[in-house]
Amino acid sequence: MNDPHYLQLERDPRGFATLWLNRADKNNAFDAALIAALNTQLEQIAADDSIRFLILRGRGRHFSAGADLAWMQASARLDYAANLADAHQLGELMHRLYHLPQPTLAVVQGAAFGGALGLIACCDMAIGGEDALFCLSEVRIGLLPAVISPFVMRAIGARATRRYALTAERFDAQRACQLGLIDACYPAAELESALEHWIGQLQLNSPQAMRASKVLLSEVAEHPLDDTVRARTEQAIARIRISAEGQEGLSAFLEKRPPQWQTH
Repeated sequence: MNDPHYLQLERDPRGFATLWLNRADKNNAFDAALIAALNTQLEQIAADDSIRFLILRGRGRHFSAGADLAWMQASARLDYAANLADAHQLGELMHRLYHLPQPTLAVVQGAAFGGALGLIACCDMAIGGEDALFCLSEVRIGLLPAVISPFVMRAIGARATRRYALTAERFDAQRACQLGLIDACYPAAELESALEHWIGQLQLNSPQAMRASKVLLSEVAEHPLDDTVRARTEQAIARIRISAEGQEGLSAFLEKRPPQWQTH
C-alpha cells in the first residue's frame, strides 16, 4: 500500500529521502492501514540503492500520538488470533525499520506517545524540538509496550524503560536527550536548520561504508566480545578497503580532493 493519505515519500535530489507520516488530522496515530503502508514502503526503500539515507517525520503538530483510538476499539473486539496477527504486523514494522540498510534519522515534534517511541528507538539517530513530549502510555489504558520494548530498552536502557513503562509519566525533550532516545533537541524555530546540518554531515560519508557500518555495529552489539566478533571486524575492514568506494575514499584523502560521492 502506498496511500498518500497515510504516507508520503519525498526524494531529495541530493540523494536521500524523507518518509512522512501523513495523518495530521489524526495526529499521525497508528492503525492497521498505516502499519501496512509503512511495511510496504520500508521494503521498497530497503531495495533502493539510490536512497543514501532516510529521514522519518510526521506531518502537522505531532510526530505521532500512538495508537488510533478507533483501531484500539476495533482490536478489543477481536479474538486472540486476530490480535496476534495485528501484533505481528507491528513487529514486522519495527524489525524492518531497525534493520533498514540505509542510515535513519527521526525528526520529532510535539507528541511522541506509545508506539511512536518504538519508531524513534528503531532509527539510528533522532533529533527533536524542545516542544517534543514523550510517553510510554500503554499501562494507562490497560495495555503494555510489548512489541516496541526490545527497541526502546536498547535505546534508553533497562532501568529507564521500566520506570517510564510502569509509570506512564510524560517526559520532555531534554530528558529524552539525557536518556539517549534522541541525540539533540533544538528550539522549534531552529529544528529545520538543525536538520540541514545533520543532512550535511551524512552527505559527506560513503553510502557503502555507512551501510556496512550499520550491519557490523549491529552484529558487534548483539554478540559477546569473542574470536568470532574479532574475525568479523577484521574481515569487514579488509573487505571495505578493497571495495570501489573504499579505494575512492582513500585515494581522495591522499590526493586532497573530495570523494566522488560528495560531488554528485
